[in-house]
Amino acid sequence: MTALICLLLLGLLLSTVAPRRLARARWVEREPVLALLVWQCLVTAVLLCCALGLVLAASAAMPELRALVFAGAPHGVEAAYGLQDAEGWGRLCAVVLAAGALRTVLVLTREARAAKALRNRRHAQLSTRAPELPEAIAAARSRRERLVVLENVRPEAWSLPGPDSRLVVTTGALQQLTDRELAAVLSHERGHVRARHHLLQQVAQALAAGFPGVGVFSAFRDQVEELIELAADDRAARRHGRHTTALALAELNLDRGVFGSCPPGLAQSPKRVDRLLAGRPRLSVPHRLRLTLFALAAPAAAVLLAVAPGLNSQF
Repeated sequence: MTALICLLLLGLLLSTVAPRRLARARWVEREPVLALLVWQCLVTAVLLCCALGLVLAASAAMPELRALVFAGAPHGVEAAYGLQDAEGWGRLCAVVLAAGALRTVLVLTREARAAKALRNRRHAQLSTRAPELPEAIAAARSRRERLVVLENVRPEAWSLPGPDSRLVVTTGALQQLTDRELAAVLSHERGHVRARHHLLQQVAQALAAGFPGVGVFSAFRDQVEELIELAADDRAARRHGRHTTALALAELNLDRGVFGSCPPGLAQSPKRVDRLLAGRPRLSVPHRLRLTLFALAAPAAAVLLAVAPGLNSQF
């Protein structure tokens, strides 16, 4: 049972201490893409601890499953886990972890269906407001990301992800933005589509909604919302310049009052503009490499704890 206890303790540590330290880290704004990787590895490690713990707990509770799990294992491996005399604790842990696993599957499925329905509805609404070109004309155009222009005096731009993605811009944005600023805005939205940020948002939202009392999932959702915008800003800035991207962001949000009394959903826009204008340098390559290795070490540690008793029994 040592491996099971260690997995549960590691999962508890990663879901409590690590998110707080990562949320306060100062390097995150300078490396949003790397920060997204670290968050994904952290959440993956927590889920791995639960999943591997469920396998060990269920194996302790059910001898038939234990025989199946350790079928073909070298002599002494099964005994090294000490699951034979832990049926009581195994049943309790298995029930709790199985309930969590079932809830995870349900909330992820529900979020995926809801997101797909919303995406289909928005595509249908967009098709009504901006009908598609005839097939003979559309066939000659690239279908990777279609640009759609909507008649609206309000300057706006957004993306609709999916197999048939759309980059949407209003006539108000075309009139208010310069050519370079418009290119920066489209590069920002294209970054969301190509990095599939919507999938990351769906997973983060589903986990936070399904487990409201688990801090790592709520922190993951909040950080993802901010980091994907910073990552898309950086993509646009690399191609069109920081000042151009900052001006484009300011122009799109001036009429919404975000630089005065900020509406709740737009409060981070001034912060993003300030960040772009400040132009802080990226972390050094060795620093980024250390952070990447640290991120990958979290899920690796979960796997290592699960197989450690079996490996020790063979040496």
